[in-house]
Amino acid sequence: MTISVFDLFSVGVGPSSSHTVGPMRAARRFVQELLVQPEGGAVVEDVAAVQVELFGSLSATGSGHGTFTAILLGLEGWAAEEILPEQVDERIAAMEATGIVQLGAQLGHRNDITLRVADFIQRPLTHLERHSNAMTLRAVDAQDKLLAEETYYSVGGGFVVADSENSSTELSTGDPQVPYPFRTSAELMAHCRDAGLSVSEVMLANERAHRSEDEILDGIWHLWEVMEACKNSALQREGPLPGGLKVRRRAPDWHAKLWREDPDRSYAYWQEWVNLVALAVNEENASGGRVVTAPTNGAAGIIPAVGFYATHYGPGATFAKPEDKRRIVTTYLLTAAAIGVLYKEQASISGAEVGCQGEVGSASSMAAAGLCEILGGTPQQVENAAEIAMEHNLGLTCDPISGLVQVPCIERNAIAATKAINAARMALMGDGEHRVTLDDVINTMRETGKDMSHKYKETALGGLAVNVVEC
Repeated sequence: MTISVFDLFSVGVGPSSSHTVGPMRAARRFVQELLVQPEGGAVVEDVAAVQVELFGSLSATGSGHGTFTAILLGLEGWAAEEILPEQVDERIAAMEATGIVQLGAQLGHRNDITLRVADFIQRPLTHLERHSNAMTLRAVDAQDKLLAEETYYSVGGGFVVADSENSSTELSTGDPQVPYPFRTSAELMAHCRDAGLSVSEVMLANERAHRSEDEILDGIWHLWEVMEACKNSALQREGPLPGGLKVRRRAPDWHAKLWREDPDRSYAYWQEWVNLVALAVNEENASGGRVVTAPTNGAAGIIPAVGFYATHYGPGATFAKPEDKRRIVTTYLLTAAAIGVLYKEQASISGAEVGCQGEVGSASSMAAAGLCEILGGTPQQVENAAEIAMEHNLGLTCDPISGLVQVPCIERNAIAATKAINAARMALMGDGEHRVTLDDVINTMRETGKDMSHKYKETALGGLAVNVVEC
């Protein structure tokens, strides 16, 4: 296991991890590599033009997903983990007004070039073999000499792979020497059984191979704080979401109504609060706000929503001290991440590759597992919870109307969050024994994704995307 909790959960901007965060990281990486050329580096100053060519889903839904402007920001050197929404707005406005991209400016090597979105080469019906989310960047000098060229694949959750890398690089982000390596649920369960550890403890032990425990715990709490800030920001914003659909934000009104009807936080209203959190996070994501990929932006509301349930309605949550809440959050996110590793290793978390079952389905499964451990589940019950949640998300298509991460994406997060809670409860009613294993379900999800028509894999060419009038 070489995938970290901080790979599966990372801070970025909306509306999409694979179509916004990934392309921004790819473009930034392209410029960084221009700075370390074997001839001596700093060839950014020699670049006269950059050509951007987009393929498949990145081209087909790039406008609604913020792909095009994310690439321009990445070429300027902005990091998806650090850029703030107001900085995004400021730079996009400046680039649209002038047509000037400050190539490498955030990396200390500013070179102003002319580049507009209209200059991008669009190939929405061309799907490269390695992945549908593909983009090629080329840099040339004043004599039109090619300085650099690379094709990047945004493989889901903000992960980026270059064509020059071998396929194993997709899943390797650090030193593979961890005490409990696993890529299947069977291997994970064997470690839990043999070492007498919970799922979260196995994941924590592996994280320690790369970071100190204080860094891990502080980093996880930071992720939770960003999730909370994302939700709170959405509760203050009103008016329609950006884009042509004119979808009205519901989170502020729902929040006010819930405080009137449930001022004492009665358990009877748990589902309404969970729905609200999922809705709020995904409205913020649709607005281009700061979110945590969990494991993708399109599914970013599920982990926070189920985490809200764990920290407000779980055992001892009502009277939990701050240190108790941190323990709950840490256990929850570590367990969820361990299950996320299985999906990333064996299948995909990319809607463009396997449909929304890979995004919302994976997130629901991860959340169910995390909650199950928080509620006292054994490793076997945790695996069962994850299996139940994904089994009932199999075949879920990705068909965003107008290519926007709004309909059906926002409500879908709320449905999947409550499904995760139900899956955890069902698993806890049993003893952990179940006929279908999590590995069986993950393999089925992968095969279902392969068989799914490209119309239903984040291309906006099928389903609701073509059956609902955009007005």
